[in-house]
Amino acid sequence: MSKTLKVGLVQQQAWPDKQQSLATSTAGVRELAAQGAELVLLQELHATHYFCQCEDADLFDLAEPLDGPTSQALAELARELDIVIVGSIFERRAAGVYHNTAVVMDRAKGRVGHYRKMHIPDDPGFYEKFYFTPGDGDDRQGFEPIDTSVGRLGVLVCWDQWYPEAARLMALAGADLLLYPTAIGWHPPDDQAEKQRQKDAWTLIQRAHGVANGLPVVVANRVGHEPDLTKVSDGIDFWGGSFICGPQGELLAHAGEESENLLVELDLHRSEHVRRMWPYLRDRRVDAYGDLTKRYRDR
Repeated sequence: MSKTLKVGLVQQQAWPDKQQSLATSTAGVRELAAQGAELVLLQELHATHYFCQCEDADLFDLAEPLDGPTSQALAELARELDIVIVGSIFERRAAGVYHNTAVVMDRAKGRVGHYRKMHIPDDPGFYEKFYFTPGDGDDRQGFEPIDTSVGRLGVLVCWDQWYPEAARLMALAGADLLLYPTAIGWHPPDDQAEKQRQKDAWTLIQRAHGVANGLPVVVANRVGHEPDLTKVSDGIDFWGGSFICGPQGELLAHAGEESENLLVELDLHRSEHVRRMWPYLRDRRVDAYGDLTKRYRDR
């Protein structure tokens, strides 16, 4: 028995000009749909430059309502092409409450769900805590898969990808695959060895989520150099490397460091087969994991 799904992703550059960035996203989606994609993943904050390199209150003006112009454009595109699109917006939920939000558009149904990024980083060049309120499940989202016409999508966002707990909770809630819209790259001064270690770790941790949960994983990252608009730092070189892997972590498609679209036909029933061979969910010691809810175990 087989249930196949053609999954695509768009790896692109982005600019401060929303129209230019969104036009690039749209072109990529159209190209993949023409090749038969039924589900397309876009990268994190694909409609803008990565503005979190600095703290500037004026940049909150980039935010949109959940059903604002970017979401409307994606919904119309999904309707026209009769596909499912996972996009990304800087969401203005209320005055002083902003989120980094993935939106899911399902064919003619429009937006069928959204996910607000739960883990928010705060590091040099990635000052996201200044801009984003973490999702907390108060809107009944949390780590909850989104039901679509192509399956249950376990949508997470960027920094979430480093946390096995997030992937596991999506798997336990019945996700058919894990999707990670992403914006990650190097600081230009880093030497080549350090750059390679960082990129390898990023790829490895997400492939491991596929292995540990017996699920396919789809990851879309951005590419190109994006300057720090304040000119305080050297900006970020986004490393691309988007990929799609199967439920044993096997790489099915892997992008380079330039703009590129990927398309893979997944057999979603392979997860059933893999989980029978490697029954991690069966053998979990749920009676012994209480300390996972603690920040740290002091001796």
